[in-house]
Amino acid sequence: MSRRHGFLAEFQRQQRLAQQRANAAQRAAAAAQARAERAHAASLRAAAAAERASEAERKQLEKEARAAHIEARLAEAERLNEALSNEYAEIDGILGATLDSDDWVDLQSLKRTVRHPAFPRPDLERPNPAPSPIEVPPPPALREPEPPTGLFGRKKKLEAARLQAQAEYQQAMQEWTAYRDSIPAKEAALKATHASFEEERLRQLKAEIARYEADCKQREKEVAEHNAAIDDLAAALAYGAPEAVEEYVGIVMANSVYPEHFQVQHEAKFDPETAELKLSVLVPAPEELRSVKAHRYVKASDEITATQLSKKEANDRYAGALHQVAIRSLHEIFESDRQGIIRAVSLQVGPQTKDPATGRETFIPLVAVTSPREKFLEFDLSGVVPAATLQHLGAAVSKNPSALAAVDPAGVRRS
Repeated sequence: MSRRHGFLAEFQRQQRLAQQRANAAQRAAAAAQARAERAHAASLRAAAAAERASEAERKQLEKEARAAHIEARLAEAERLNEALSNEYAEIDGILGATLDSDDWVDLQSLKRTVRHPAFPRPDLERPNPAPSPIEVPPPPALREPEPPTGLFGRKKKLEAARLQAQAEYQQAMQEWTAYRDSIPAKEAALKATHASFEEERLRQLKAEIARYEADCKQREKEVAEHNAAIDDLAAALAYGAPEAVEEYVGIVMANSVYPEHFQVQHEAKFDPETAELKLSVLVPAPEELRSVKAHRYVKASDEITATQLSKKEANDRYAGALHQVAIRSLHEIFESDRQGIIRAVSLQVGPQTKDPATGRETFIPLVAVTSPREKFLEFDLSGVVPAATLQHLGAAVSKNPSALAAVDPAGVRRS
């Protein structure tokens, strides 16, 4: 069976599957981390205790460690059984899981709004600081030498000191003047460098703004196209256009959350002349479902073993799931169609797997039923037995679905 999904339906389905996978991965990671932390802590405690223990104490600790190991393995078997029980409960509750929710989809709620991220380069929006003016230090002052000491030659020494001070002053004055005169050139160089940096900043800013605005326009375009597709779909659905009905049904079914271990896909074809929807429902093959009945810890071998369901138990669970999927699919189609466009649903449920007779991959119908809208909406699904409901509708139901005993859809009674 080929599977087609409209863009909007596939978008909804992929979001749902991604959320399921993320939730499962998060639960598994959290459980694994908790187990690892507990095991590590127990190991550290045991090692520390062993180092402090006497021989008698060590034997007691070993005994306690063995008991703790057995308890941990028993707890692991219990955890596996609890997970198995939850998994089977979800499969056994496929129909009940949908009855408390309204399957109608408000198409307008699927519209999106544009959310632009912040501009990624705010640093480019801030100008580089302009260089500060170079301060000119005060000019050097002529230093008057200290009067010489001693009894002889003071005048000569003073004259020599004054000459030395004068020479130093002249040298300092020349250096100061040269520095003062160099400042305009240095300031001009700093300004030129600053201008070059600013030019480069503005060039990068312009390029980043252009890139950011292009990304924003692309986001706006995608959202506008998405919302326009929603409007087009709503308008076409109001007229009962076949492709719009099929797309809407795809969205409804994409919103239908099945158990993680029993994923379901749908393909719909609407006939506007008869107002009948032909619906193919793809379910897992029997071998894809777990067949474990329970887990048990065997102390002698230190192993956790699994007992298997009987063939009857496995077949009954698989058959029950198929019956529930059929009734649930009919319910979701009719409940979601508030306009009453779909007057009847012709439904087939089965896996895509190898035909035991030919060995070739094919769709094998295990349930086939046709139901008119008015008749089905009279049912109170909270109190039905799905197998009895299918019988009441004149469905063709496989007597041995686990063996892939197909039904003949052509023999389905019109209700």
